[in-house]
Parts: sequence; C-alpha cells; structure tokens
Amino acid sequence: MLRLHVFVVWPVIVFVTVFMLFLFPENANASECNDGPINPITDVSWRCIFPIQIAGIVQLGSNSDDADEIDNPVCVCDGGTLPKFGITVSFWEPSRLIDTVSDPYCLMALGANIGNPRPGSLGGTLDRDVSSQRAFQQMHYYIFPVWAILDLFTDIQCLQEEQFDVAMMSELVPTWNDDILSTIVNPESVLFANPVSQLACAADSSAVLSGRPRNELFWCMGSWGSVYPLAGSITVSDYVEANAGLAARSIYFMGRTGLLWDTALDGCSFQYTPIWRKDRFKLQMAKPVRDPGWQRIGRSGLLWSGYKHPSTQKDNFAWMMFKKVNCCVTYEY
Repeated sequence: MLRLHVFVVWPVIVFVTVFMLFLFPENANASECNDGPINPITDVSWRCIFPIQIAGIVQLGSNSDDADEIDNPVCVCDGGTLPKFGITVSFWEPSRLIDTVSDPYCLMALGANIGNPRPGSLGGTLDRDVSSQRAFQQMHYYIFPVWAILDLFTDIQCLQEEQFDVAMMSELVPTWNDDILSTIVNPESVLFANPVSQLACAADSSAVLSGRPRNELFWCMGSWGSVYPLAGSITVSDYVEANAGLAARSIYFMGRTGLLWDTALDGCSFQYTPIWRKDRFKLQMAKPVRDPGWQRIGRSGLLWSGYKHPSTQKDNFAWMMFKKVNCCVTYEY
C-alpha cells in the first residue's frame, strides 16, 4: 500500500511543481545598457502587426478588437490633379522605439551608455514609500522604422520614408525633469492632473480591459495614470505598468511637439495630431523581457506585467510602438 501511495502521489507532486514553475517563473534580470542593441528581428513581436485588412476584410489575424469597421472598401484620394481610386488597407506598423530608463543617457536601441555629463543628476528614482509611491525615469524616443531597416514592404504607399534616428532625449528637455516647469509650459495640466478629472479615467480603464481605450478621455491612460504632467515622474503601484505609462506619455508628448504624425482616416495623407487617438497605438515590451504580445494604452498591469523585471530594483525598459496605418492603395498613373 505504501508503494502504491508513493506511486500515485509522486507524479502529482511533480506535475504541480512544474505547473507552478510555469505559472510563476523566476524573476527577470535587470536590463543593462551593455546587454546589446535592439534586434529588429528577434526583439520585435511580429504578431503585433495583425490584423491586416484589405477592402474591409480581415485577411490575416483574427483579433476583432484591433480590426476597423470600414463602411466602404473603395476609397478616393482627390488631393492631386486627378482623383485616384483605390482599396482600403489597414495594418499595424512597428515604427518607433521608446526607452524609459533609470540610467541617464542609457540608449537601449544602441546597447550603450553615452555618458552622463552631470554625474549624480537626472537619474531614475524609485520611491517605495507606501504613502507616496513615485518613480522617475528618463525617456528616449527613436524613429525606428523596422520594415525600412529590414528593407521590407518598401512598395507600400502609406509608409513614411524614414531612417533610424534619435528624435528625443529627455535629459535635454527641462520640462521632463521638473513637474512644476512642465505645468507652467503646459497650463492645461491644471484642468486634467487633479482628482476630479481623474475620476473620469475609471471609464477609460474599464473600456481598455475588454477592448479599446476611449479617445474622448485623451488625458487618461487607463490604469496607467494621467498624461499630465508631461514629465518623467509618475505614480508607482506597479513599476512595469508605470514605465509603460511613461512610454505612452512620451507618445502624447511627441504628438504635441509635432514630431509624430498620424495617418488620416481616409488613408490618403498624414496629419498633425496634437491630441492623440489612443486606440491607434499599442506597445510591446522589448527589454528587459521580450513580451510576445502587445498592450493597449492603459491596460491594467495585473493582466500582463508579472515577472517582467526584478522586484525592488530600478530597471531600464525598451518599448516597441506599433502605429495603426490606414492606407488607400491606389493605382499610380
């Protein structure tokens, strides 16, 4: 009987142990600047480009939350001498890379730290005080056209002709390093960065749990907090989620400065969008851990942020930004 008992119980113990290791893996290691540059092939989750729609029909990918409701599969671009007729195409383009780092001048895209001209300053902080949990991270924003870097899909009409470039380093932006100065430069912060306005963000947080964020609540980032102030300080309840919030805040920041243009809904041109449409962006963590999936702006970290970095430590993050592209593919004549 004892042998039978051991024979029955031991496999159950092994199964439960393996299952727990799979469910609760070991914490990730902290990401260092010298870990190597971002690899556009292995660090990018290629499933994030889906779904791809042609003439309003989903051809590849089946995520209905990311699919567009297209009324007319035929489009017309009349900006030239003669109108051009075409078909509507939509997809997600990996076009930008965003660092949120605790080490100043740590360029994750290059895998190097270019040095801090002011040692001891501008570094990330992580305040674990329960009464006022705050984190501060620096931000680097890169033009990172993955398809152009890999020389793929170069014949798609609606892709901007871009090359890799460092478009923004927050160490050089005074408002990113000073909340008060940021509020002075962006006085609308007073209207939105307050408890009353933040109550409305509960609706945005609920919406993104099951679908898309609410564009009309542009000052909200769901569970990630508020886009205001446009600075590097953010409330910490989940450190990974806080860094995702800073990455999303940088998207809004770049749109306000005119350095991020969105495709027009008709698919014929690009347009300046100082007030972002949140549902046209999603983020994928590339470092310290490559996340195989993507996150809508504001989705609660309880669903995805576990075991993405060592707890109780500061860390450096790299986020791949996917931008929704609506394109009217026309015949060139």
